[in-house]
Amino acid sequence: MKIRAGYDIAFECFQDVPMVLMLTVHPSRHADILTDHTLQVSPKVLAKNYTDVFGNICTRLVAPTGLIEIRNEFTVADSGLPDAAAPNAAQDPVHGLPDEALMYLLGSRYCDTQKLTDVAWSTFGQIDGGWQRVQAICDYVHDRIQFGYHFARSDRTASEGHQERVGVCRDFAHLAVALCRCMNIPARYCTGYLGDIGVPPDPAPMDFSAWFEAYIGGRWYTFDARHNHARIGRVVIARGRDAADVAISTAFGPTRLARFKVLTEEVPADEAFSLQPRVETSSDSLLVQRQFA
Repeated sequence: MKIRAGYDIAFECFQDVPMVLMLTVHPSRHADILTDHTLQVSPKVLAKNYTDVFGNICTRLVAPTGLIEIRNEFTVADSGLPDAAAPNAAQDPVHGLPDEALMYLLGSRYCDTQKLTDVAWSTFGQIDGGWQRVQAICDYVHDRIQFGYHFARSDRTASEGHQERVGVCRDFAHLAVALCRCMNIPARYCTGYLGDIGVPPDPAPMDFSAWFEAYIGGRWYTFDARHNHARIGRVVIARGRDAADVAISTAFGPTRLARFKVLTEEVPADEAFSLQPRVETSSDSLLVQRQFA
């Protein structure tokens, strides 16, 4: 199957502002991209890509005073299969984990494991098996948090999400990631495209999505505590410890998000690409960070 995806994002800058964008599809999916996949910036500015410590592609630029528009549209091939499942996958002992997985056992900015350890062990300590334990965590998070765009808060931690019991995609992912880490299961935060493929259409405006991956049975598996069932057509953009590592935009100066539109869907080859306006400008799963020098 083929998936057409893209975005149309604009910022109003009140001075020249250095920015780091994370909008390029993850290198693990580059072989699947069927059309040009180039960041289009207006007005034209000098932009440079680099790869961060997590293997994500980032774009550096200096946005001039005024409106800067960032667009892209592309088509990507996909297997059309749902997320892989391995109910018998065992939990790997910590001493047997690969070196690169160890960082995903530690607490991070939004995954404050130290505040959730007792809850995690009292709730999931008697569950055997890596897959079964991670799925139990997903069930718990899915039932505990109420989803709603109006619940979005950019500074909510996993423990606060657990206490407040409301949130958006990122909050589901943060809590599930933190609980997995508390149980010595490496877990990493993921963000990317997830359209309504194989499921009833969601009337809410399209957004980027957040999910997570857990390392069990010797490999990484995809889990989604918000939807809590296998989905078709995920296209990952970035992976990291939590949302702080994968913000779509980090602005080092004063900016205002002026436009935010996202599309991802399965489409016939001859169907026109169309971006539907997003009513709300508060992004769900991907934090738009602003850092002031």
